[in-house]
Amino acid sequence: MRCIALVGQPNAGKSTLFNALVGYRAVASNFPGTTVELLRGKALIGGQPVEVVDLPGTYSLLVGDRAEELARDFLTSGKVDAVVNVLDASLLARSLELTLELCELGLPMVVCLNMMDEARHKGVQIDAGELSRLLGVPVVEAVASRGMGLKELLSALPKAQVPNPPRYSADVEGAIRHLEGIASSIAGAAGLPPRYVAIRLLSGDPPPGAPGLPEEVEGVRERLARSRGEDPALVLSAERHAAALGLFEQVARVVHARVGWRERADDILMHPVLSYPILLLVLWGLFWTVFKVGGILEGLLLPPLEGLSSSLGEVLGRGLAAQTLVGAFQGLWAGVAIVLPYLVPFLFLLSLLEDVGYLPRVGYLMDALMHRMGLHGKSVIPFLLGYGCSVPAVLATRILEEERDRLVTACLAVMVPCAGRAIVVFGLVGRFVGPWAAFGLYLLDVFVIALAGWALKRVLPGVGPGLILEIPPYRRPTLRTLLGKVWLRLRDFVAMAWPLLVGTSALFSLIGALGWTEELNRALRFLTWPLGLPKEAGVPLVFGVLRKELSLVMLAQAFGAADLSLALSRGQMLVFAGFVVFYLPCLATLAALGRELGWRRTGLVLVFTTGVALGIGLFLRLVGSFL
Repeated sequence: MRCIALVGQPNAGKSTLFNALVGYRAVASNFPGTTVELLRGKALIGGQPVEVVDLPGTYSLLVGDRAEELARDFLTSGKVDAVVNVLDASLLARSLELTLELCELGLPMVVCLNMMDEARHKGVQIDAGELSRLLGVPVVEAVASRGMGLKELLSALPKAQVPNPPRYSADVEGAIRHLEGIASSIAGAAGLPPRYVAIRLLSGDPPPGAPGLPEEVEGVRERLARSRGEDPALVLSAERHAAALGLFEQVARVVHARVGWRERADDILMHPVLSYPILLLVLWGLFWTVFKVGGILEGLLLPPLEGLSSSLGEVLGRGLAAQTLVGAFQGLWAGVAIVLPYLVPFLFLLSLLEDVGYLPRVGYLMDALMHRMGLHGKSVIPFLLGYGCSVPAVLATRILEEERDRLVTACLAVMVPCAGRAIVVFGLVGRFVGPWAAFGLYLLDVFVIALAGWALKRVLPGVGPGLILEIPPYRRPTLRTLLGKVWLRLRDFVAMAWPLLVGTSALFSLIGALGWTEELNRALRFLTWPLGLPKEAGVPLVFGVLRKELSLVMLAQAFGAADLSLALSRGQMLVFAGFVVFYLPCLATLAALGRELGWRRTGLVLVFTTGVALGIGLFLRLVGSFL
């Protein structure tokens, strides 16, 4: 099966195009750095099935982080039959720098000028035919978010051609020609063009299988460095930059841009003083909306499902198998009546903030806090992803170059309340204590993460580099895209969490029917007693390690009632939710931590977060005593 790779700079719309080609399989967000893995899918192109691979965004094939290394290594693996270079047409001059690097690879290519609507909004007029002639490859205009240009792209893919490699200044070309003879043997073994290998040798980045940098290569590099006064890698980058600008001037014309609400919005939303109160209002609006919508949906769904569960219990009787079956049904309806009412509106609003373009601006506003914690500014991206799910947050630490930054960022990112933890906060604290208390827990979480980051900075000293984060334009999201993103994230709950809810509820009922619940609760008293929680809360806390929302469902099952105000005080609800927010991450996140950091460092993360959770639980117990 042929393999087609989607390649482009961050936030160029690769994942949106990928979803349009293969069906909605990737969360495409309006901020850079969200794709950190290879995403694969299948599509029919020219009547033939092909594999489409969405690569992490990269500004250059000269690797800067692990995600970019993953993209480059796949492109040079020999597995790619054709490349679709996805460009942000509104940033054409900058985007063409990566295009010129891809031309050096010698792979058949099609150029997709995505976001043509944004280009026109900025007054950029592009002659796609002339760009196609100069590059020697098909060029297609598209607006992937609206499905425009997809048919033309599918028609162009069978016509993909090997592009014309760019030519540079005479001294640089002389150095490349000198190295091509050395590169030919390496290129033959690696299946790469000799010119591309020579360029990598000149930049000081030999491909795999190359025996380092031979003395002759070092001599060529030193001569070019002396004549230009800087490192050859920077010389090549400057040459590509100049070539990209020259290409842009040949194919594009810039007229007057249209200035509208999108250009004026940042005057208020990014104001040095007003931006932070506005951020708090936006977050409060999210909490209030989720609380209200979730409460209405829960009120509609819970009574009939509870009645159905009671009727099922009366019909089946009190036998061991009957109680297990009733427990499984309780887990089923708990997922419908307790989890989904809060999860769906939360995911929808989170997707809305992403697609509008507000989340990258939140990252910019939080950059100062990142540096006070001694972190890289790019640590903002894993933190923002963590509000959806901790697993992509951990994987996104790949964009950080230093091992110390990855460790500290992962340790703090797993304490960001993911969607599963949000269910506990909304369904327990928001419902029974009030939205202000739920909002306060989130503010407490930000404060604790900042304090923990400050402490880790003292233990693991280091200086985080400055943040260079592309701020995308505001966009009007389509309802179809928002619903697709919600479904993609909800699918994880349906496919993984729901079976766990059913299975653990059945297991919990079986444990109760066998009379083991009391012994288990007593064994966990070392945890619930200092937190001031009833002993029945012990088993739900343990089950919460599987999935965070399980802890709330199991808590309702442990007390035999969905109305937890009959069993817990408001202070105990705060303690339970606060502990769940900070303690051990779920199993899926643990697996991601183990893969990214190694199991020894993962163990350190677990010890640290559990210690923080106990401290917060004791603090909230003190606060709860006043409630």
